[in-house]
Amino acid sequence: MPGESLQVLAADVERLMNMAYVECPLDVRESLAAQYFVDAIRNEGTQHSTMLMDAKDLKSALSYSMKYQAARTVSRTSRHVRSIEIENNTSREGDDKFYSLCNRLGKLFNSSVAGKKNTPRRNPNVTCWRCNKKGQVPRECQTINSNQKN
Repeated sequence: MPGESLQVLAADVERLMNMAYVECPLDVRESLAAQYFVDAIRNEGTQHSTMLMDAKDLKSALSYSMKYQAARTVSRTSRHVRSIEIENNTSREGDDKFYSLCNRLGKLFNSSVAGKKNTPRRNPNVTCWRCNKKGQVPRECQTINSNQKN
């Protein structure tokens, strides 16, 4: 159908192949589906390009034809793009703001990472078996440390 996407075309071909060639081996069905798919492509350029690719299955034929169409679309639109010149003053000011923001983000990130490394993980349900305090482990037990110093 006119305006039909390649994905819809491939899905239709696959559905019809599964109904028409139920008893055919899968590899034969895949090869036929690829051929029928290429024959059904309306855009002559896409059809010829996909045909030359000589896909062995429907998935490969669909993938290639979509890549071909995307490349054609990009090359068509890139011809109409004009370059834009930016005044130097505006550019420098924007660059300064950008670098300032990046520096701030870097400092925040570094302080956050440093803070996480030094902060021990605490489980409030843990009880120290030396002093029976909740949320404390024996290696951090203040009772033992003060007794050992004496």
